[in-house]
Amino acid sequence: MKTKTLRIVFIIIGTMMMIYSGFNYVTTEKMVELGPITILSHKEHSIPFSPIIGLALIAVGFITVEKNRNKKDSTTNL
Repeated sequence: MKTKTLRIVFIIIGTMMMIYSGFNYVTTEKMVELGPITILSHKEHSIPFSPIIGLALIAVGFITVEKNRNKKDSTTNL
């Protein structure tokens, strides 16, 4: 993956982590099975996102963009 694409991905993922606080998913487990009767249990699990990690990803994305711009500017002035 190219560095420019990686920087954009960091910024997008960081922004999404700031907007959404996490996600939930549901698993189904078989609790009891008595002949033809089956009792299922649905358990909801949540995975929270830390806004600090989102901010860090956004910062890394923007810092590397600026560092690359400064590097290009210094090489064109030679």
